[in-house]
Amino acid sequence: MSDVVVTERVSEDVVGEALVLIDTAARADGQSAVSEQGRLQLRGGYRAGVTHFLVRSGGELVGYGQLEDADPVEAPAGELVVHPAHRGRGYGRALGLALLHASGRRLRLWAHGGHAAARHLAQGLGLTLFRELRQLRMPLRADALPPAALPDGVTLRSFVPGKDDAAWLDANAAAFAHHPEQGSLTQRDLDARKAEPWFDAAGFLLAVPTDEPERITGFHWTKVHEVERLGEVYVVGVVPGHQGGGLGRALTTAGLRHLAEVRGMPTAMLYVDADNTPAVAVYERLGFRTHAVDLMYRTET
Repeated sequence: MSDVVVTERVSEDVVGEALVLIDTAARADGQSAVSEQGRLQLRGGYRAGVTHFLVRSGGELVGYGQLEDADPVEAPAGELVVHPAHRGRGYGRALGLALLHASGRRLRLWAHGGHAAARHLAQGLGLTLFRELRQLRMPLRADALPPAALPDGVTLRSFVPGKDDAAWLDANAAAFAHHPEQGSLTQRDLDARKAEPWFDAAGFLLAVPTDEPERITGFHWTKVHEVERLGEVYVVGVVPGHQGGGLGRALTTAGLRHLAEVRGMPTAMLYVDADNTPAVAVYERLGFRTHAVDLMYRTET
């Protein structure tokens, strides 16, 4: 078996190979083994704290892994994928061991979709399950959605690229101070998403005080998966001090109505942590049900 090549920089050719590998595996598995963030970091050039892991067989890239060590508190987070035609040959275990070694045996490892082989690999590496991220879905019908009842003095408007960037990053950091993966997004992260084909500023809804339209108190960033005909509740956030008054629910409903009425999406989806009981309850009352599960494993702490 080929050795695992560990590098902080990958050429454009290797990026292309890795993306083809990720897409091929996603078609076979029904879900990508590498998250959107991981794919953006692969395409985005050198980034401090991000390491790439490559396995080849006969010159062909058959395995890819990524380790992100940017959180000052949490253990590094890893993802890996093996080409469907090359599974069962130890490449996944080799990548997992390389991730473990590079992380100093402080590793959080995603098993997107929770497939049996991924769970088996994580357990074989001595990792234990500690997080369950659910993908929820619901049919979208505008006439079945409640109105978006905004609190008094609050107005909705769309995000203006370039003009609202700094204010949104501040609002996002405040809303997700407890959630490092989302709350630590930078201008580079925002720019990468704005450059994606799916980005639509009209579906990036901002809640602002009616008399202070530049100040963001909450937001619902929607996303459309055109091929799958899915509208995603990409991220909903409410700034502290404005929580608990129904703004989050109103933003969620407004985004769903946009996806149904403006974008014509027949189905909505979102991701939520299974242990976020209040959020799960809100989404289930709206009609969402569990469709798939992503699992995260970690080394014992």
